[in-house]
Amino acid sequence: MPALNIRKFVTRFRGLADLVAADTMTEHAAAFLRASVVSGHNVVVSGGTQCGKTTLLNALAAEVPGTERVVSAEEVFELRFAHPDWVALQTRQSGLEGTGEIRLRTLVKEALRMRPSRLVIGEVRAEECFDLLLALNAGIPGMATLHASSARQALVKMCTLPLLAGENISARFVVPTVATCVDHVVHLGIDAHGRRTVREIAAVSGRVENDVIETETLFERRDGVLVRASGTPARSERFTQAGIDLGALLRAEA
Repeated sequence: MPALNIRKFVTRFRGLADLVAADTMTEHAAAFLRASVVSGHNVVVSGGTQCGKTTLLNALAAEVPGTERVVSAEEVFELRFAHPDWVALQTRQSGLEGTGEIRLRTLVKEALRMRPSRLVIGEVRAEECFDLLLALNAGIPGMATLHASSARQALVKMCTLPLLAGENISARFVVPTVATCVDHVVHLGIDAHGRRTVREIAAVSGRVENDVIETETLFERRDGVLVRASGTPARSERFTQAGIDLGALLRAEA
C-alpha cells in the first residue's frame, strides 16, 4: 500500500520582506539576496529537513525580474511565486506497466529547450545535478535547494551527486565546474526556539585548492544575530552590469 505524505507551507511568506518580518533574516541580508537574484547570480539554498528551503526559494524566485522567462522543475509542485512568464514542470512516476516515467533529470534537459532566462530546481538530490551544472555552465542563471548540514557541505554534495550520472563523469570535471557555476550558498537552520533562520550566506570565489572549493563568508550568525562578515561576493561585476552599487549594498545597516 503506497504511503501518503502531505506537506503544508506557510502561504503568507511570499517574499523576502515577509521572511525579514518573521526574523528569518535581516533586511541587510535580504537586500543582498534580492540584488543577487536581480543581477543573475546562481544561488543554492541548503539546510536540513523542514528548515524552510522551499519557502526561501519561493521568495527568491519572486524577485526575478518580470521580463525574464522562468522555467522550474520539481518532483512535486511546491513552488508558488508570482511571475508573468513561468513554466512549471513536474516529474511523473511510472504506471502499472512500468512505463511513462518522467525523471527530474529529463525535465532539466527539456527545460533548456524552452528558452529559459532563469532555471529553478525544487530540490537536487541525484544525477540531475550534473545536468543543472551543464545548464549553469552554459550561462543560464539558476537556483536550487538541496539537503546539507552547512554551506560547505552543500558544495561537497554538489560535487558528489553528478558522479551518479555515469562512470565517465569524474571529479576532475565536476569540482572546478561547481566552483565556477555556483555563486552564493544560503544555509538555513532551526534554532533552539524552533524558528527557521538563515545561518550563513557564503560566496564561492571560483578558486579550487587541493580539490577543495574556496568560499568566503558574507553573513553569519553571531550570538543569535545574522551579521555581515568580511567576505567578498562572487562575480561582483554582475552587480555593476545590473546597475547595483555593491559598495553601498554591503555597507548598508542591517
